Amino acid sequence: MNEAVRMPRILMVDDDRRMCGFVTKFLTREGFAAEFALDGATMRDALAVTPYDLVILDLTFPRGEDGLTLARGLRAGWDMPLLMLSAKCETVDKIVCLEIGADDYLTKPFEPRELLARIRALLRRARGLARATAAPPPERANRIGFGAFRLDLDRRELTGPDGGRVDLTAHEFRLLAALAERPGRVMSRDQMLDLVASRQWAPFDRSIDVMIGKLRRKLDDGSGRQLIQTVRGEGYVFTPPAAPA
Repeated sequence: MNEAVRMPRILMVDDDRRMCGFVTKFLTREGFAAEFALDGATMRDALAVTPYDLVILDLTFPRGEDGLTLARGLRAGWDMPLLMLSAKCETVDKIVCLEIGADDYLTKPFEPRELLARIRALLRRARGLARATAAPPPERANRIGFGAFRLDLDRRELTGPDGGRVDLTAHEFRLLAALAERPGRVMSRDQMLDLVASRQWAPFDRSIDVMIGKLRRKLDDGSGRQLIQTVRGEGYVFTPPAAPA
C-alpha cells in the first residue's frame, strides 16, 4: 500500500490564512496530509469529497457561520475527532464546545508541539474506538443496570425508568460509562477528564463538575437517591442500587 494513503488527513478550518498555512505546513512535515478551509462552505465542500481523520476548527469567524454552528453541523453529518481552537480561555467556552461534541479545546496562541501532541492523542483514541467496535463482543455484558436505569455500552444509550431514552451528550455518556464500570471506586477529576477526553486540562478546570451536575439531574428517578456521590477532596464515586430482577 502506498504510504501516502495511510497518512492521516487533517482539515483545518480558520479564517486566518497565514495561520492555516503555517499549521498545515508544520503538520505536513510531521507526516500528515494537511489541508485548510477558510469558511464553512469550503469546509463542507472538502468534507464531501475527502475522508478526513480529524478536523481542527476555529471558534470565531468575522463573517458567516460561527464555529459552534459549524461544529454542530460536523457532529450531525460526520464522525471524526474535532479539535476546537479559540482565543477564548474561559471555562464556559470549553464547556459549550464539549457539550456540542468537540473532543478537545486548545487556546490561541498555542505551541505547535502541543497541537501535534493533542492531534496524535485524539487519533490514537479514535483508532482505539474503531478497533473496539470492530472486535468481537467481549464476554462481559455490554449493558449495565442500576436501579431502573439501563446503560447500553454498544448502542451508547441510557434508558430511564419509563423505558424511554435519556438524552446524553457524547462526553456525558463517556463519563457515565466510566463511573458505571467502576462502581464503589472513587475517581478523581483528573482521572475522569482523561477517560472522557484523553487530554490534559488546567488544574482548576471545572468541566467535570458541570457534567456531574447534569448527569445527576438526568439520573433523578424521583426517589431522592443520588447515584453519583461527592467525596470531598478526592472526586466522585458511583453508588448504584441493585438493578431489579
